[in-house]
Amino acid sequence: MLYALASVSLWAYWSRRAHGLALAARVLVWLGFLCNTLAIGLRVHLTQRAPFANQYEFALVFGWGIVLVLMIVSGRLRRLELAVFSMPPAALVMLYAWMLPADVRPLMPALMSTWLVIHVGLAVVSYGSFAVAAGIGALVLVGGKRLNLAALDQMKQRIVIVGFFGLTLVIITGAVWAHQAWSRYWGWDPKETWSLITWIVYAVYLHMSLNRGWTGRRSAYLAIIGFALVLFTYAGVNLLMSGLHTYR
Repeated sequence: MLYALASVSLWAYWSRRAHGLALAARVLVWLGFLCNTLAIGLRVHLTQRAPFANQYEFALVFGWGIVLVLMIVSGRLRRLELAVFSMPPAALVMLYAWMLPADVRPLMPALMSTWLVIHVGLAVVSYGSFAVAAGIGALVLVGGKRLNLAALDQMKQRIVIVGFFGLTLVIITGAVWAHQAWSRYWGWDPKETWSLITWIVYAVYLHMSLNRGWTGRRSAYLAIIGFALVLFTYAGVNLLMSGLHTYR
């Protein structure tokens, strides 16, 4: 609820440029982030392990990761406009978490590994970065003359580089972990396949941005498409497909 209210306040601030709304948005984001952190801490205390075992737990950490990356990029919310389109994904992820079963279950044998923390922790950083990059992309599309679009393009590119590096490590560590758990590095499981598709889209993004000079709307659309694929890889694959990575 706090993330959703923060999103509404940010939209209102963006529309009216009112100082009071800016303050309200910052307070709501910080309160939401603190509550999100508390929820994760309580989950860790309850389960005595990293909160990465199922969709509910990852949703808690995914939303937290989006806001953490946003705070770092925006200088602890000093550049509040960067949060206008980046907060709604965090609220959406929290809504998804609310819809999922939150009961505590024993870890599946394949998840009883140190790789769980490394692999999923990297995914949190990577996915959070892609969410903020997509938010900045949306800002580029609607910002018009009110913003320095060249600076936003450069910032978005740097964030995607961080996310792409993280996603590369996610795929590599996942392959190593899969070999230990299932005696194979790659099996074209639906989540593996869509992770690779997402990686290819962001590779295209970086190639077109760094080597072909893509900026502005074309670059922004690619960042948004990439994050849509991230969401599908995270939630859509689990809801619509079955495989070894289906942990509900």
